[in-house]
Amino acid sequence: MERWAGWRPSTEEIGMLTQNEKPLGAHHPTAFQMSVIRKRQWKGLVTSDNESEHDAGDRLVRLGLLSPSSRNGRWLEGSQKAFSERMDEWLTGESEAGLRSKRKMKYILVTGGVISGIGKGVIASSVGTILKSCGLHVTSIKVDPYINIDAGTFSPYEHGEVFVLDDGGEVDLDLGNYERFLDIRLTKDNNLTTGKIYQHVINKERKGDYLGKTVQVVPHITDAIQEWVMKQALIPVDEDGLEPQVCVIELGGTVGDIESMPFIEAFRQFQFKVKKENFCNIHVSLVPQPSSTGEQKTKPTQNSVRELRGLGLSPDLVVCRCSNPLDTSVKEKISMFCHVEPEQVICVHDVSTIYRVPLMLEEQGVVDYFLRRLDLPVERQPRKMLMKWKEMADRYDRLLETCSIALVGKYTKFSDSYASVIKALEHSALAINHKLEIKYIDSTDLEPSTMQEEPVRYHEAWQKLCSAHGVLVPGGFGVRGTEGKIQAISWARKQKKPFLGVCLGMQLAVVEFSRHVLGWQDANSTEFDPKTSHPVVIEMPEHNPGQMGGTMRLGKRRTLFQTKNSVMRKLYGDVDYLEERHRHRFEVNPVLKKCLEEQGLKFVGQDVEGERMEIVELEDHPFFVGVQYHPEFLSRPIKPSPPYLGLLLASVGQLPHYLQKGCRLSPRDTYSDRSGSSSPDSEITELKFPSVNHD
Repeated sequence: MERWAGWRPSTEEIGMLTQNEKPLGAHHPTAFQMSVIRKRQWKGLVTSDNESEHDAGDRLVRLGLLSPSSRNGRWLEGSQKAFSERMDEWLTGESEAGLRSKRKMKYILVTGGVISGIGKGVIASSVGTILKSCGLHVTSIKVDPYINIDAGTFSPYEHGEVFVLDDGGEVDLDLGNYERFLDIRLTKDNNLTTGKIYQHVINKERKGDYLGKTVQVVPHITDAIQEWVMKQALIPVDEDGLEPQVCVIELGGTVGDIESMPFIEAFRQFQFKVKKENFCNIHVSLVPQPSSTGEQKTKPTQNSVRELRGLGLSPDLVVCRCSNPLDTSVKEKISMFCHVEPEQVICVHDVSTIYRVPLMLEEQGVVDYFLRRLDLPVERQPRKMLMKWKEMADRYDRLLETCSIALVGKYTKFSDSYASVIKALEHSALAINHKLEIKYIDSTDLEPSTMQEEPVRYHEAWQKLCSAHGVLVPGGFGVRGTEGKIQAISWARKQKKPFLGVCLGMQLAVVEFSRHVLGWQDANSTEFDPKTSHPVVIEMPEHNPGQMGGTMRLGKRRTLFQTKNSVMRKLYGDVDYLEERHRHRFEVNPVLKKCLEEQGLKFVGQDVEGERMEIVELEDHPFFVGVQYHPEFLSRPIKPSPPYLGLLLASVGQLPHYLQKGCRLSPRDTYSDRSGSSSPDSEITELKFPSVNHD
């Protein structure tokens, strides 16, 4: 193991290097050059081996043996021994993938106390972001202690939106946060529920896998949880297809809930199975500040940590959610009573935008703590990705001009019901350097019946709609409020207001057009009126009406553009097709396509078979677009969704200029004196996540 430690090449060995690999000083070769010499000696190769110093070094960097700056002979901290240990394996020809698989996965468990909805999802996403900015590959798992198999049948009022993944998984909205923050693609198995685990164990019991044993919560359920986490943590989630190095696990609910007890016990055992140096626990707790005294109270956090420790988990970091920054005395008090050092008490106070949360964690030394605690193979150096986040946060705080969007829906009292829609609008507003103002309008308030019963609410709703710069009708289910949505769509069409309809919003746009342009007064969706004589929206034939869960058209599907003369095609970069996520049971009736197109409602995008209408555009209108898919699920902070970007651009009058410039915003459009932004940063097409590499 130690035979390469402290080794220096002889003059003869130096001669084995090709000319472009010669060190500056013959007796001071770099670590890269040492690795090249040793590799060639072992394999009996001389200059016939064409692998350059750079190529050989890159392999060692990817394996976590050398730092990216090792051309100066610098070793990654603590890795000189690892180099001599692993050079044997590498030189004998073991594959790079094999060596990666031998590296220990690092697990970070995020738990919460005091109250639910404290922000564990944002904390978990932010932790993943700062680790990814270090060049690590990060994956995420969300554990939900409810008995539902998935989130597909949840009411938006109770649990917020249902987030849809590429593979059709209907999951908790926190997975949307993970995907947006980390720019990764997760699968349905990244959302673990009590229902999934029990179903998995019961299926194994029915097959006889337990050989007649009594199946119990401990050990069978807890073992199944651990196996699930370890297996899912290895699934690649980045575009490069490399195996993750860190897995961030969020445990839903609060510590002490009876539903989460099997998971707490599973992770108590898990920390010993994977060893302490590979497992870390972050506990998120509330530090309230009653207005009557103005004093920050630590007792809820003390009790929460005490309960967690009583269940066998000791937090490594205590993240305190508070309205104002923690006082030093409060931090020291939490440190004393929660058995952690003061630097392990992290303050996450309320900020203007969640883009600042990763920066806040970085400023308090969270990355440095993880480097020591988990022995992560990264170098302490400025990180481009976090610099991008800082630029975004600074831009957000400097915005002066406002763009208002009327969001007409039926779940507007609970903003989490449209979490991804709101994020997609925010991403697009930031891209065009405008503050976003969302005017939430309950669609039932726009209906004539409301004018008779509650005239004040009716007039207030219409006043909101008329004062907005653009109109958005998102997806939904059920007949309630649909007539109000149709009223809003009709107004946007007639008044030439920018309009975007998503899923049900697109279907109702077709219904509205059929009624008021084609004259089919009873035109409707069979979801709301099965006996209509003009069924412009019909049920898809593969839908099973006897079962609600998992019976929709779900997941990533391809849409082909049918014409080059399309606003949406230009917004997507003039591509032939796009791939977006779907979640619907009903579709526009393809039989009526010709009648609708003859009157100016063009179906510019269809599925691969040409049977389903995916994108609709209205001629002679600034921006009247409907999409059957949900583009908000793939929107990213630095890569806004094209349909939402188009809506925002049209709402501020910049869409024609944007299309004329080849879908690029000039610095003058993106940064102006009026917007309060002075950055000369470049165009919107360059706003992408930097590739995570070791250059």
